[in-house]
Amino acid sequence: MLTIRLSRTGKRNKPMYRMIISEKARTPQGRALEIFGFYNPHDKILEVKEDRIKYWISKGAQMSPTVNNLLIDKKIIEGEKVKASKVGKKKKEEKGETGNKDSIKEEVKEEKKGEVSSKDSAKAEVKEEIKEEEKKGNK
Repeated sequence: MLTIRLSRTGKRNKPMYRMIISEKARTPQGRALEIFGFYNPHDKILEVKEDRIKYWISKGAQMSPTVNNLLIDKKIIEGEKVKASKVGKKKKEEKGETGNKDSIKEEVKEEKKGEVSSKDSAKAEVKEEIKEEEKKGNK
């Protein structure tokens, strides 16, 4: 499947991107079928060949979420923006989706003080680790 996406170029700490079309399985730094233009994120400059992008989209090429959003901003294509990023680790922890060892350790310490918490296999492992650390600390 062909994908229109960005390929990073430029200096360290000063990225520039080429908008290319290539096979989805290939690396973006590899050989591209066609280069459509470039994107400078510092100056927010996007220069692309609109007619070639529309041609490849009509032939069934897909776009990465970032490219889709850039082209919608530039009004080259119409549609709604797509969420381009995934939920980060910090946000997952805030929602309580991941079992962070530090938070589990805190719950175990509270349980030792007399507060009750639910039993969980991860918590049991952490309890054992804490007991081992306490034994090493006491010796």
